[in-house]
Amino acid sequence: MTTSATKEALFSPDCLEFLAKLASNNERDWFKAHQAEYEAKVRTPALNFIGAMAPHIQQLSPRLTAVPKKVGGSLMRPQRDARFSSDKTPYKVNVGIQFRHFQGKDVHAPGLYLHIANDGCFLGAGIWHPDSKALSQIRSCIDDNPNAYKQALKQLSAAGFAMEGDSLQRPPKGYDKHHPMLDELKRKDFIAIKPLDTQQLFTKDFDTWCAEQFNQVNKLMGYLCFALDLDY
Repeated sequence: MTTSATKEALFSPDCLEFLAKLASNNERDWFKAHQAEYEAKVRTPALNFIGAMAPHIQQLSPRLTAVPKKVGGSLMRPQRDARFSSDKTPYKVNVGIQFRHFQGKDVHAPGLYLHIANDGCFLGAGIWHPDSKALSQIRSCIDDNPNAYKQALKQLSAAGFAMEGDSLQRPPKGYDKHHPMLDELKRKDFIAIKPLDTQQLFTKDFDTWCAEQFNQVNKLMGYLCFALDLDY
């Protein structure tokens, strides 16, 4: 059995160094020529992290998935979807890892998230850009069950997480401008974010630390799944 004293750190500064070089050479030919370096410094450590997190994720909720696969698993692909963007660079200069609900088909499902980038690393929890039906369900739940949502926000705040994301300028249709939960009802994203020091990323017990942090968002995750009629 691997102990804290003997196991090695899952991530190293090499990961961020490669992402920095990619940012300066964001072209398919360059990436192809440095594929082996990407595998060794970025993808393999990320897949090892996902594998290390799998038992922790199962303990948090058996409905969340931790799949260490190069394609179709918890590691988000390095290629950018630039079809609708003025930025046509082909590759992301970050690593995205999502442990999402097994009933979700894409990134818009409730889940836990790790973001690694030179301009900032963070942990995330919740749901990003839910579709109109899901958004309506969450808002209705907050309207009907505000106290449980307030308890989730209290837990997040105590653990150093803060709700972020896009919000409407005006009250959503059907809700009064004087609603006591108006700021929450106006949200278009229900994501809690906690900034991450890169030195924490390089520690030997990073997986255990992440699991401890994710344990502090269980009220939000449970609430969102309840709102969306998902088990948690």
